[in-house]
Amino acid sequence: MGSVSVVVAFLCILTGCFVCDGDQLSITCSKSDLEALIDFKNGLQDSGNRLQSWRGKNCCQWQGIRCNNRTRAVISIDLKNPSVSSLSGEIRPSLLKLKSLQYLDLSLNTFNQIPIPDFLGSLQSLQYLNLSKAGFTGVVPLALGNLSTLNFLDVSSEFSSLSANSFDWITRLVSLKHLAMDGTDLSLVSTNLFEALNMLPSLTSLHLSACGLSGPISSLSHVNFTSLEVLDLSLNNFNSLFPDWLVNISSLAHVDLSISGLYGRIPLGFSELPNLQYLNLAMNNNLSASCSQLFRGSWKKIEVLSLSTNKLHGRLPASIGNMSSLVVFDLFVNSVEGWIPPSIGKLCNLQRFDLSGNNLTGSLPESLEGNNCQPNGFLPSLMQLKLSSNRLEGDLPNWLGQLDNLAELFLSNNLFQGSIPADLGNLRNLSRLGLANNQLTGTLPDSFGKLSELSTLDVSVNHLTGSISEVHFSRLSKLRFLFLSSNSFVFNVSSIWIPPFQAQNLDIGSCHLGPFFPAWLRTQKKLLFLSVSNSSISDTIPDWFWGISSNLSLLNISCNHLQGRVPNLFNIAPFADVDFSSNLLEGPIPLPAVEIELLDLSKNRFSGPIPQNLSSAMPNLIFLSLSDNQLTGNIPVVIGDMQLLQVIDLANNSFVGTIPASMGKCSFLKALDLGFNNLSGNIPVSLGQLKQLQSLHLSNNKLSEIPSTLSNLSSLQVLDLALNNLAGSMPITFGDFKAMSGKQNITQYLFYGKYRGVYYEESLVVNIKGGPQKYTKTLSLVTSIDVSSNNLNGKLPDGITNLLGLVALNLSHNQIKGQIPEKISNLQELLSLDLSSNTFSGEIPSSMSLLSFLSSLNLSNNNFSGMIPYKGQMSTFTESSFAGNPDLCGDPLQLKCHGNDSDKRETIVDDEDDGLIDRWFYLSLGLGFAAGILVPMFVLGIRKPWADAYFKLVDRIVNS
Repeated sequence: MGSVSVVVAFLCILTGCFVCDGDQLSITCSKSDLEALIDFKNGLQDSGNRLQSWRGKNCCQWQGIRCNNRTRAVISIDLKNPSVSSLSGEIRPSLLKLKSLQYLDLSLNTFNQIPIPDFLGSLQSLQYLNLSKAGFTGVVPLALGNLSTLNFLDVSSEFSSLSANSFDWITRLVSLKHLAMDGTDLSLVSTNLFEALNMLPSLTSLHLSACGLSGPISSLSHVNFTSLEVLDLSLNNFNSLFPDWLVNISSLAHVDLSISGLYGRIPLGFSELPNLQYLNLAMNNNLSASCSQLFRGSWKKIEVLSLSTNKLHGRLPASIGNMSSLVVFDLFVNSVEGWIPPSIGKLCNLQRFDLSGNNLTGSLPESLEGNNCQPNGFLPSLMQLKLSSNRLEGDLPNWLGQLDNLAELFLSNNLFQGSIPADLGNLRNLSRLGLANNQLTGTLPDSFGKLSELSTLDVSVNHLTGSISEVHFSRLSKLRFLFLSSNSFVFNVSSIWIPPFQAQNLDIGSCHLGPFFPAWLRTQKKLLFLSVSNSSISDTIPDWFWGISSNLSLLNISCNHLQGRVPNLFNIAPFADVDFSSNLLEGPIPLPAVEIELLDLSKNRFSGPIPQNLSSAMPNLIFLSLSDNQLTGNIPVVIGDMQLLQVIDLANNSFVGTIPASMGKCSFLKALDLGFNNLSGNIPVSLGQLKQLQSLHLSNNKLSEIPSTLSNLSSLQVLDLALNNLAGSMPITFGDFKAMSGKQNITQYLFYGKYRGVYYEESLVVNIKGGPQKYTKTLSLVTSIDVSSNNLNGKLPDGITNLLGLVALNLSHNQIKGQIPEKISNLQELLSLDLSSNTFSGEIPSSMSLLSFLSSLNLSNNNFSGMIPYKGQMSTFTESSFAGNPDLCGDPLQLKCHGNDSDKRETIVDDEDDGLIDRWFYLSLGLGFAAGILVPMFVLGIRKPWADAYFKLVDRIVNS
């Protein structure tokens, strides 16, 4: 029985059906009840004057008061807040004088965090008590257990302001039918909770959502509350096996156990509960069931079935088509396998069908089975179809265009091929269409211009081609979100075209919009997100654009051929992400008129110094990239005041002077790239304070000294100090880099920057065939140390062998001496080792043959001696890896070792590919970390970033 029905029934019973007989106006309340209500009113604070009718002597006519039409006694007080104004103040004990009071509702008021009065437990006639979300705090009084006639109790709270330490008092409420304590803190209630509830035989509705319940749910050998219709235990953390005794309660109609920490198998008996209409077991993560068994049952009255984010498995049986009452079917993010059966066409009442985020394979049916829904056709009630993020393939079937009531269609992130059916343009109710990240070909149908209700269109990341004309948008007056990026569309619209829509999000990157800046953007006054990246625009940014840009929270016009200057103090929305990278823009560094979070001006022709007011203009900046420009002067000290920065990329400019010690104050910094400048002086000791720093590039400068404090960088995974003037010995603390001491997971990715914006691209320079080659890509997590081409001397610290996660080590072109530590074999993740052009001596440790992943080795031009341990992995390297060591002998060198029959030793020499790295090295050593999403993610734009597809491709290549 629903709450509304319960209230109506109570009122009718309590008032002697006064609503029906019209006698209420003739009733005069008793003097004692009148005095009690006046005192009760005096304790209340009524700022909204809700109790203005509480005057005169006939209290039975007061708003919210009901009397028995025979005894004149007050039996009901209903002061539930009707969203007009809240009552507050105190609840006075004068209520106890209302001996016949059976109904009390004070819900949704604001009683100033006062406790629930204990004396309410003395209202012996009370049958209905609702104190939910009324501002009460503290412990629910145990005295409420004295209300033996109570049928309805609701003490739900917000923010856990109410709590209960025991449930023993509940067992005395033998008449209770409805119990609601949602949001009440029950974390201290003992594990006998369900034993206590089992003593309430009349219970029909139980609501204990978000109560902090934990621990196992008891296994009840006998269930007493066999009249239970509604059960809500959602948003708890039981960490319990699923209570299979629930399927013994045949009266159940509504069950919500979502997000409750349950595990184990879903009982098959749910399908046979004769009254079950609503079942939500979503987001328990570890509930399992066989689809072929679970959905084989009758499910006679089921309307809503949500099992998302669990571990269902197997195929959906054709019998699912017999669930004729189903309104919502949600298996989102499970491990459901198989295909969509043609029998779904029999679901005449189906309104929402959501199998997103599963493991569905195969193609959609070319046609649907039968037609039990005559005369209305297939799936006549279907309003939402979501099959995104599966492995569905094949063509999109034409029957999709026959779903007359369809409002939302999401098929993104699959493997669909072929063209988009033109019949989709006939769906007059379609408001949201998502086909992104598939393999669709052909053009965008002209018929889409008829979708007058369309607000969201996303066909990004496909292989679509052809022209986009004004016809495609002719009736789209409600269009707000348009995503066409990563296709090969050519915009063919008039220079004076005025679109019928006012868009909020426009992602039309990679579409051919140029060569001129799109004039029609001038009409878009409500834009919040705009990306026209890589759109073949070879023009200046028109002045009118800065008139509409003040609302933009994301502006991405990167990878074009834009020329000219960006005005200083350009207009943009507060805290926006701005990407002007990879253009031909020039002039001094422009600053925004308001503070923003991300600024990328890299790969342009900006010149001059960094503005001294950088920090005051953007005090909360998170991402700053000015690399690959023509900037000069010093790096300003004030950059250290921008303490929220996560990325600073100033590489490939002409900066001089020292690195500001103030950068040590940027405590959130994750990537610092100052490489390829003319910086000099010492590396600041203060950089050792950057506990979150993961990547440090200072290469190709004129820096001296390596401070030992760098070892304090506990998160550091990439250290590049190559091509400087560093002197002295390598600090012995180099073995203390914590983030390099563990083996790395090659499927883990580092992201720098904001989710809406651009990314910082990691890079690694490796010496191959006598010259440096730069590898840059967005690949898996790789750790490296490069101090090559400096003036370092002394011995290689033994602690280096503690860096078990090290993938690349380059110490070449220094004056380092001594022997290679025998424990070098500890570095099992090592892919590249370059010790060339130093003064190393002694024998090459035989343990190096155990480095099974080593793909690049250069020990040339040192003083090594003795026989090369040419076995295991060492036998894969050619003569060039050992050249320039006069005292080395044995394969693969021509010099044979005295007394050894090395001519008979099996060798592996590749003359044609001398020094070439294998495919795994190219994939894994070419270091790069994505620093954000490669394409902007827009609100309501449900699309995977381009990076996901790239990573999957890499994984296939590596595993092939």
